[in-house]
Amino acid sequence: MARSEAQAVRVRDAVERDLRQVIEIDAGITGLRKPAYWRGVLVRYAGARRRRRLFLVADSGRRVEGFAIGEVRDWEYGMPPCGWVFAIGVRPQARLRGIASRLLGAIEEAFRGYGVHKVRTLLARDNLLVLSFFRSQGMMAAPFLTLEKDLV
Repeated sequence: MARSEAQAVRVRDAVERDLRQVIEIDAGITGLRKPAYWRGVLVRYAGARRRRRLFLVADSGRRVEGFAIGEVRDWEYGMPPCGWVFAIGVRPQARLRGIASRLLGAIEEAFRGYGVHKVRTLLARDNLLVLSFFRSQGMMAAPFLTLEKDLV
């Protein structure tokens, strides 16, 4: 798929028939097949725009090339609502063609429509591929610190 073909990719809401391909894309990226997880995501996020939740796919007409999931969340500590992108994935052979940028742009456009002025994501600091992508989209370190504790 050439860059001009990526422009022909249609970003749309995910539907039931996309699930098999989304699972396949995710398994190709993570090495893990998680059908129960993705079924739950479909139930909670597909068609849930009225609840400010998004599950989008990039459809080339032949197949799903990528997906993105996000939602508007209201947070404690007096922070205003913001958009969170918690999953984005593109078939490895379709990368570097603008598909992830199109998916992220569609989510950002929806967030703006909900009156949100900030978008955030969370990723492992050693995931350089994903970090590079989000940095290329203008995202930078936030003024928050993640703390965690093992519950053994």
